[in-house]
Amino acid sequence: MPFNVNVKSIVLLLFFCHAVFFSVRLYIKSVQEENKSDKWLSFFLLLAALYIAPFMLGYAGWYGSSPYRDILFYIPFQQLFLLPPVLYCYVRTLLNPAFSLRKSGYLHFVPAAIYGLYSLFIFIADKLVLKDIYFYQDGRDKDFAAWYQLAGFLQMLVYLFICLDSYNKYRKKAYDTLSFAESVVYRWIQQFLLALLALLAIRMLYFIINPEWAEFGRKFWYYLAFSLLIYHISIHGFINAVKSGFAFSPQPPASPAAAIETGGEPTREVTTIASFDQYPDLAPSAQQQMEEVTDLPHWKKKIEELLEKERIFEDPLLTLAGMAGRLGEQPKKISRVINQAFATNFNDLVNFYRVQAVVRKMEAGEDNLHTILAIAFDCGFNSKSTFNRAFKKHTGSTPKELIRQKQEKLVSNPDLGPLLPQKRSL
Repeated sequence: MPFNVNVKSIVLLLFFCHAVFFSVRLYIKSVQEENKSDKWLSFFLLLAALYIAPFMLGYAGWYGSSPYRDILFYIPFQQLFLLPPVLYCYVRTLLNPAFSLRKSGYLHFVPAAIYGLYSLFIFIADKLVLKDIYFYQDGRDKDFAAWYQLAGFLQMLVYLFICLDSYNKYRKKAYDTLSFAESVVYRWIQQFLLALLALLAIRMLYFIINPEWAEFGRKFWYYLAFSLLIYHISIHGFINAVKSGFAFSPQPPASPAAAIETGGEPTREVTTIASFDQYPDLAPSAQQQMEEVTDLPHWKKKIEELLEKERIFEDPLLTLAGMAGRLGEQPKKISRVINQAFATNFNDLVNFYRVQAVVRKMEAGEDNLHTILAIAFDCGFNSKSTFNRAFKKHTGSTPKELIRQKQEKLVSNPDLGPLLPQKRSL
């Protein structure tokens, strides 16, 4: 039977092919580089492509005639019990490449395995044993049974909240322990999870407005929204897979000067965090808080000396462990000192000193000799976007705004010199 060409079937076909293409590309890449997160994303995209397949084929007319109809009914395209745990494994391995499923972890896949056996049983019973249509006498695809759709919806909702919780914990620890946290927090993952959550809200409306999930004509817009979301994650996931290199032990970045010559940023790998096990339980106990009250000024002064005199903030790959090593103390204690004495986290503290250094160089007129980006790299920043956000946060203005203000004041009164707004304190 030819593929019935129409707007709905062609649009979903394009998204289907896109998802399959990136699934194959990511799987090949995961094998070549032994990257578990790429493999899970490849699996997720394949399941997403299968999810939209029955509607794509339905709009193409394949569900309307035999023998295609009888064959397609026995293929479990919509793996609603498999999508959530695969998404969970992808998020966990992306945030922690050392993550692996233990024996108890395979329990996540038990519902999907049971449904797979259920589908296989129906096929064997109808096609091989009874050799007659028994389970499909009502002419309805079992993938669209109300109990299955609702159970899959609830499972995905639960796993989404689990993934968001994992991401938020990861993000907090990244800012507590890394001076280059913005390079590894994967903001697009949070956006994707929230978008998927919003899509589930739309799906809930469909449950209420139109519970008959086998009616193809009234579900196109939902499946179009799902396809667009999968398009988003496939593009960003593949870009991230290309950029991501190694885990938590980054190599020094290329010299900023080389990038300045071309007007770009220094070439460097985007680092992922292999494990935060070296920073267990950064939250202090009540006893620890009492013990640190007396020596808090001492440790604050030592940290300030390390940042102001030794200028360790100029290291673009500075970590909490590195600072703690210089101070001869445990990372978790230094983290608590920073939280209490400076009322901020490690990332913001280091970036504050970097911004101060940039502002001092601008006040000294170095922006007349070098680009602002070159100055930012010399002060420890590793990307233009991170620098701009930190500068805005700690000064209240962008670098361009401060330069413009300085030029305007110099034009109106050349004797004023390079004046800049006062820097905000932490």
